[in-house]
Amino acid sequence: MVKICCIGAGYVGGPTMAVIALKCPKIEVVVVDIFEPRIIAWNSDQLPIYEPGLDDVVKQCRGKNLFFSKDVEKHVAEADIVFVSVNTPTKTQGLGAGKAADLTYWESAARMIADVSKSDKIVVEKSTVPVKTAEAIEKILTHNSKGINFQILSNPEFLAEGTAIQDLFNPDRVLIGGRETPEGQKAIQALKDVYAHWVPAERIICTNLWSAELSKLAANAFLAQRISSVNAMSALCEATGADVSEVSHAIGKDTRIGPKVLECKCGFWWIVFPEGYLELGLYLRVQWPQRGCKLLETGRAGDTRETPAIGVCQGLLGDKAILSIYDPQVPQELIQRDLSMHKSELDKPPHLRPVNSVAIEQVTCVGDAYEAAKGAHGICILTEWDEFKTLDYKKIYNNMNKPAFVFDGRNVVDIEKLRQIGFIVYSIGKPLDAWLKDMPAVA
Repeated sequence: MVKICCIGAGYVGGPTMAVIALKCPKIEVVVVDIFEPRIIAWNSDQLPIYEPGLDDVVKQCRGKNLFFSKDVEKHVAEADIVFVSVNTPTKTQGLGAGKAADLTYWESAARMIADVSKSDKIVVEKSTVPVKTAEAIEKILTHNSKGINFQILSNPEFLAEGTAIQDLFNPDRVLIGGRETPEGQKAIQALKDVYAHWVPAERIICTNLWSAELSKLAANAFLAQRISSVNAMSALCEATGADVSEVSHAIGKDTRIGPKVLECKCGFWWIVFPEGYLELGLYLRVQWPQRGCKLLETGRAGDTRETPAIGVCQGLLGDKAILSIYDPQVPQELIQRDLSMHKSELDKPPHLRPVNSVAIEQVTCVGDAYEAAKGAHGICILTEWDEFKTLDYKKIYNNMNKPAFVFDGRNVVDIEKLRQIGFIVYSIGKPLDAWLKDMPAVA
């Protein structure tokens, strides 16, 4: 039986390995992580991340050919293929601070693999890394190999938040990069054989190492530019009375452009986007009252490090707002942690973060949207949870202070219906509410 081990039980490693286990029942898959609470969660009924369909996949395979363990060295030593899916945060100090990726955890993983291996292995880059990282990792493995042969492959992920399981079941493409040597080509074929259990051959693209690494970064950059462009267009729409949804639909009909990734939203936060592309296109032009501004959302369960909701919350807290937060998937302790810790701390693996985050007095976490909005001056909607589309907004309006504002950062509500109820609505890229047109913009 082929044995696969994945180092890193996070947003990429966990779902990817679960789907491989489901589609390849004759392959043993073990996901390892040194952070014990995360492994405990993967072995429980409350998984550490939320993705539609993930629970069912894990339950079908766990204990059969899918296992989660903190015994990293044992399972790495036994594996034929080792995926490395560790965090690669932006450096906070030294050369390249604020721009370059910090490969400390990747290097540590490589040294550990070399140290514990007793048989030849294929080592697969799953983390998003700078081009030529594979060469550096290859040197570490080679110089510490003790006669063992390692082949390095690049197999970047192309998952989208909210559709990760479907992306894995039916990928646009699977990209595998390796050395252009007989040994490298053999390793590529071995990984290709794994994906061939469910991915059509024409969707498995094989390249050299550097093309695979660069293709991932290029895809991120193209997507980031596209999102930034439509967010910038939303400001023009608000200034002119145009509707960004209509503009996006019109330009998306051009086959050279296409309709995908043209939705205007409050920022963007794919974890793997280069640091320089973050924090684009966040347009907050409502001057909220300084007291009682309440919020309905924080971010993606299990991996909230780059959610725009953090920036919105922190901006409101800076203006002395009181926040009442509801999210159907993110637990209270995670919300408090995200709002109280600096981004450089959030980027660290859980076991290296401060043990206790300081609770923020201005922040209260509640169990439902109606409780969150009670007595509020304004509501911010910052994710597309389905329940936010079907709330009884008349009931919410009746329990709020007046005038009552709605900031729809994801364009999910019926603007005209809410205005008829009495709300003053600000929706990104939509014609401004008449009440707001004469108000000064907030930079």
